[in-house]
Amino acid sequence: MPQSRAGRIVLGAGLVGGGCLGFLPVLGFWMIPLGLIVLSQDLAFVRRRRRRLSVWWARRRTGKG
Repeated sequence: MPQSRAGRIVLGAGLVGGGCLGFLPVLGFWMIPLGLIVLSQDLAFVRRRRRRLSVWWARRRTGKG
């Protein structure tokens, strides 16, 4: 991961953008969640969504929600 905030944002946006072209041979849809994880380091609205998803997934696995 790049040390600079701008580098992480560019990397994350590039991964999400490349993931949207997942139907191409080299690129894949796996790039979208990876890009969102990278973006969540610096962008609060992405971090909140990632955290909400983590809590939902944990509740679903334990059967409490």
